[in-house]
Amino acid sequence: MTVLLTTHQINEFKTKLHDRFMALRREISAELLNFDDENYADLAGLVHDSGEASIADLLVDIKLGSIDRQVQEIRDIDAALMRIATGNYGQCCDCQEPIPIERLTAYPAAKRCIVCQETHDRTFAHRGQPTL
Repeated sequence: MTVLLTTHQINEFKTKLHDRFMALRREISAELLNFDDENYADLAGLVHDSGEASIADLLVDIKLGSIDRQVQEIRDIDAALMRIATGNYGQCCDCQEPIPIERLTAYPAAKRCIVCQETHDRTFAHRGQPTL
């Protein structure tokens, strides 16, 4: 099905995606530089017991988790820019129906309509996480 976005709307989304991409790159660079300044060895040198070691590990994991989320958002943005280039932007990757403009406005990198995203989230909610 043809996506009902105008060339102007697509260009606006492309600009928003590019701006967010650049902002994420700056944030990641700043976090990595800050992470280098507070490297784990220095933090671990201040550890006096196992409780403090756990806190040090948690702080490192939180910083790495934040960077992982930002990298994933960059991947989503890159995929959205590729969809723009191939003419598939604004089309749900699962049902091929147009993604509502409100959803794209809220999250320009969206690749699924709300219904398909909710289904995907329920189906793959625990992907990559250990289970018993």
